Amino acid sequence: MQRKEFGLGDIVEMKKPHPCGTNAWKVIRMGADIRMKCTGCNHSVLLPRRRFEQRMKKILIRAEEAGE
Repeated sequence: MQRKEFGLGDIVEMKKPHPCGTNAWKVIRMGADIRMKCTGCNHSVLLPRRRFEQRMKKILIRAEEAGE
């Protein structure tokens, strides 16, 4: 299985939506665990990298495209 490429500051879409209704998350910390923040309600979640890669659907906006 090919590893998914993502970076710090990317906006990603997950397979299941957050209870607030949005499905877009911003990656705010990378390491063995990935911390992401919901773009709808700013709730922060920490997931192990493997679980994050399994649940990530696609990258919506790359950090370098957003101008950060």
